[in-house]
Amino acid sequence: MQKTSQDRDLASADFSRDTRALARAATLIESQTESGRKLISSLFAKTGRATLIGVTGPPGAGKSTLVDQLVHRLRARGNKVGVIAVDPSSPYTNGAILGDRIRLGDHYSDPGVFIRSMATRGKLGGLARGTIDLSLLLDAAGFDVILIETVGVGQDEVDIAGVADLTLVLLVPGLGDDVQAIKAGIMEVADVLVINKADLPGADRLEEELRFMQSLTNVSYPVPILRVIASQGSGLEGLLEQVDAVAKERKTEAQRCETWSWRLREMLRESLLSELKPADLNEHAALVASRQEDPYEAMEQLRTTLLRQRELG
Repeated sequence: MQKTSQDRDLASADFSRDTRALARAATLIESQTESGRKLISSLFAKTGRATLIGVTGPPGAGKSTLVDQLVHRLRARGNKVGVIAVDPSSPYTNGAILGDRIRLGDHYSDPGVFIRSMATRGKLGGLARGTIDLSLLLDAAGFDVILIETVGVGQDEVDIAGVADLTLVLLVPGLGDDVQAIKAGIMEVADVLVINKADLPGADRLEEELRFMQSLTNVSYPVPILRVIASQGSGLEGLLEQVDAVAKERKTEAQRCETWSWRLREMLRESLLSELKPADLNEHAALVASRQEDPYEAMEQLRTTLLRQRELG
């Protein structure tokens, strides 16, 4: 494929200084183009320096407020900060509100902060397609910390644990049945449990329930539990100290291998699905729906189609 003038410009751009070029590259990557993939390949040797922090939790937990406050404090330290804020897409139009462009508006004039809102476009797990690639771009561009905020539409957003170096799980008192939320599986992805809005009634009860759940596991070192009031900035310095400590522990060779094992599986899945023509998928979906083909036969046929496309391509 012949390189366009934009491809050549981006290949030679200094993303650490040229914010506009960085934004164009982010669009290329978010669109899942071949040019975007080649760009990441060319930049990959420059990655591995940034710390990726995932922020997840139920709706109303205060994720965007916490991210906003963390950006302020990280910038005060002199860190360059990237923010990937994932918003849910409409199942009908694939559009998204991308509200973090408004909620994090204070930072848009800061050259040391780059904020990108991404729509899930039907992808489950709380992240958007291209999240891994975009985090690599920001890493290569010299950002020290990359905050990834998940959509916050439920308690099954576990993909973030594979992408981020460490994950903050926000919970707040008074959002329905706390125990049910804890049992739903998100506890397993937490590296730090954060009780936000800790000034509300029920904060003590929520912490007790979290510690009780931890006592039922066989983990020698339970996940730390911290209380914050993100809207007031209360408890944020202690949270960052805990994040630093956990990040240092997690950046071992074994942990990096485990993280990349997950990332490669996810990237392979996305790559194969992007190569599959919707018409081929719909054809076999109709056959399976009418019981003319079983699902495993359909997958085998689709696999054969992909291999044939690659041979011809």
